[in-house]
Amino acid sequence: MTTADRDLVAALRSELAAIDPARACDLVAELAGLGSTQRTTDSVRDPVLARLAVRLARRGSAASAGSFDWEGSADHCRMAYLRGLFLARGSLSVAGARTHLEFVVEVDQAPVLTAWLFGAGMPGSWRVRRGRGVVTWKSGETVGYFLRRIGAGAALLELEARQVSRTLRGELNRILNAESSNLQRSVAAAGRQLAAIDQLEGDGRLSQQPYAVRVVAEARRETPEATLAELAERLGYHRSGVQRALERVERLALHGEAKS
Repeated sequence: MTTADRDLVAALRSELAAIDPARACDLVAELAGLGSTQRTTDSVRDPVLARLAVRLARRGSAASAGSFDWEGSADHCRMAYLRGLFLARGSLSVAGARTHLEFVVEVDQAPVLTAWLFGAGMPGSWRVRRGRGVVTWKSGETVGYFLRRIGAGAALLELEARQVSRTLRGELNRILNAESSNLQRSVAAAGRQLAAIDQLEGDGRLSQQPYAVRVVAEARRETPEATLAELAERLGYHRSGVQRALERVERLALHGEAKS
């Protein structure tokens, strides 16, 4: 990720960590999501996580950390639990045009968490990596929905704005590349047509062609940069008629004869 992307992810984590649960049940649920990571070296290295764990522990019961009754809990408690779990066990990547979020949990917890998330309308996949369970989302829409539900606000808006901007840039580049390719083909075709016209005029065969072919050939020579549609509009012909006339000129120059 770029420095800007890392700063955005850091801002999002700080925003989520600053949420102060209003309900006692949500506080206990978020502590459960933080779980045993409150005592790992990771939490010591992450000041945001360390401060959050201390603040919640002062208000709640540290003894409840790590255990959570998903089925018996209200939706707001589930989201508080997932917020704690994301802060403790989650990572977010927004590099390039891809958004990737994953939770690293115990192997036996991975399928359980995946089932919980599926039931909450956020389907993902899981696998084992280096002896740990990894639950993954690669859908930017799902990631955005999840972050919104656990309380992300300003940072999420910035993330979504960047995703839209990247999508628009990608679409613009695609259009520009397509236009560039079309232009290159048009320039190449016009070059072939001009060479064929010069050849036929030089050996006298152009004057032997039907009137429409001679008119189109002259218009092409006068406006080599014009598209077929522009030539047709100028001459009052159909585009297909202009195209057939120029194709006839090229065939005659290449093969010595033109088919009707």
